[in-house]
Amino acid sequence: MSVLSQPRIGETATSTAAVSSTATRLEVPIDPHRGRKRMMWISAAVIIVVLHLLAFAGTDFDPALLVEGWQGMAAFMADAFPPNLDWETVIKPGLEATLVTLWIGLLGTTLSIPSALLLAVFASRTTTPHPLAYQASRAILSFFRAVPDIVFALIFVTAVGLGPFAGVLALICHNTGVMGKLWAESLEETDQGPQEALATAGASRLQQIAHGSLPLVIPQFVGLLLYRFDVNVRSSLVLGLVGAGGIGLLINQAIKSFQFDTMLTLIIIVLLLIILVDQASGFIRRKLAV
Repeated sequence: MSVLSQPRIGETATSTAAVSSTATRLEVPIDPHRGRKRMMWISAAVIIVVLHLLAFAGTDFDPALLVEGWQGMAAFMADAFPPNLDWETVIKPGLEATLVTLWIGLLGTTLSIPSALLLAVFASRTTTPHPLAYQASRAILSFFRAVPDIVFALIFVTAVGLGPFAGVLALICHNTGVMGKLWAESLEETDQGPQEALATAGASRLQQIAHGSLPLVIPQFVGLLLYRFDVNVRSSLVLGLVGAGGIGLLINQAIKSFQFDTMLTLIIIVLLLIILVDQASGFIRRKLAV
């Protein structure tokens, strides 16, 4: 009986082929919304193309003008090369100003941590104590983000005068808005289990935030902080153009006095600073990820 119950080799191959042929004849079900999705993609593509055409027209975008102006760029580069490598008049003041630029970016980042953290807690739906506090914090963060740091620098220059202090104050305000928004979004994306468990155990709202939410987002907070420090060092260069000190001020003076070789030397120093800051930030991020 056991021999008769076993299928023959030929029958097995035939049944396998039949199943395979049946499987190959299965059709993919038609998406009932396929036509609608296709029209949405086509409409989105048309809108993007139209917006770009309007942007090209609104900005007078014409690559031909860039090609025709190559002689002006060549003359500019010829005046900039070779860079002025005089130690006393260019490199030494440039390094000192670069250090000031680094301090501006550092203080603009670290001194904005308390205000950014406070506003982030109030601007997160998972940690805010009241809807009104949520809306008010969001509005404050939006204001600080909407006003460019260079505008803040101009305002503070009129208040405290020319110098790096105005740049530090400008970065504190703008960085509070940007970093507070990023931190608030990180808080909203965290797991609410620990916070709910603490609430069930009778913990206060502050204890829930301090022991349930913040420990989960510390790595993200530090990573975003390092990113903002990198950005703020670059921003402090631009702030120097409006009198906020640092090497940006020296670059602006070199351009206005047509000392393009000095300008090139200062730009090289800035490039080295940016590389150094980027490498240091990357090293710290890698250590935190371990």
